[in-house]
Amino acid sequence: MSDLVTAPTAAPTTSTRPAGLAPASAPEERRTREPLVFGGVPEADGWLLAPITPRDRVHFRTDRELPLAEFRAAFPADVTVTYDEGDGLYRVDGTPGTGDEMAATTRAWCATHGYATVGLRPETGVRRRAPRDLPPAFLDGLCRHYCRVSLKRLQRNMSTIRLHLPDNDDVDQQVAEWVLKAVSQYDEAKGVPFGAFLATQLSKWVHDLGRNAYGRTAADTENKQQKAIAAFTAEHQRRPSEKELAAYMGQSVATLRRNSQTVATLNGLRNLQSLDGGADAVEFVVPDSAEVPDEIMGEAEQTLLSHALTAACAPDPTARRDQRAAQPNVLGWATWYLTTWGGQTKTQLSADLNTSVRNMNVHADRAEQALKTRLSELGG
Repeated sequence: MSDLVTAPTAAPTTSTRPAGLAPASAPEERRTREPLVFGGVPEADGWLLAPITPRDRVHFRTDRELPLAEFRAAFPADVTVTYDEGDGLYRVDGTPGTGDEMAATTRAWCATHGYATVGLRPETGVRRRAPRDLPPAFLDGLCRHYCRVSLKRLQRNMSTIRLHLPDNDDVDQQVAEWVLKAVSQYDEAKGVPFGAFLATQLSKWVHDLGRNAYGRTAADTENKQQKAIAAFTAEHQRRPSEKELAAYMGQSVATLRRNSQTVATLNGLRNLQSLDGGADAVEFVVPDSAEVPDEIMGEAEQTLLSHALTAACAPDPTARRDQRAAQPNVLGWATWYLTTWGGQTKTQLSADLNTSVRNMNVHADRAEQALKTRLSELGG
């Protein structure tokens, strides 16, 4: 039997994989993929055709829309003027070192032509590229590919996005704008792939939807509170009390209550009819008053009243864009809503909103006139 016992031998070098199957790829080979090609140009080479460059930038908003061609004519030929309709933001881009000069020209032109500027300031060292400088076929292919990738990645954020963009076409357009924004900001010299850069930016821009719609302070307050509640719940396996949440966030209970009111108002805004909508487009199911308790009827009437108020503060579609009526009467809405249902006085609200009671009354009177018309229509 001794001839059956042999010394250990080295592992065979031949593969034991069944015949007909290809050998396993090495880890390096599995990680390697073919480079993306758009319009016949590899992605890495496309960025080199329009490298990101430094520039000075002046950005600002105005009380009404500028005649862009006339405004652009006030600057030298190498200066670029753009207008972001979504943010209502004007951008004037020029060569490094010209920021102060462009800001002075902007102020002088707007003052001469009767336009008021908001938040005008020069910014130096801005690194951007103009998407139009890329080859058209390359840009088209890149946008088509990354729009699909972005929509798939944003599925986890879609409930938030739907609060602001309920229509699929609007979502597609917003994602395309985000991809173009990433193209203009992407710095290929940092060695990060464009797809990874885009992914990190998308979550920030989703959060900006709330900040743009409801205000930076309210959206950030809600985000901080929700993160603190989630962290406390994960740590203690229960939701925090008011005192516990205040201590966890390093705030006083009074501050937490004030911030909670802001968050409640924000959620109320989301649940109300959009300012862009009309009362006639919404069906209200009102219960039969003979068969339901009085308190339920009171809630139904309050809902009708709040919807009428929101519709009364909506932009007037017949007004010109430079008229005040063409803008949502947000201050009038806030004054009525928060003093009627929010339990605040006009003095308290004036301090919270950093505006005068007189200014609030002017906007509230505008809302009241339109509200009377709405209520008469509902009553009829």
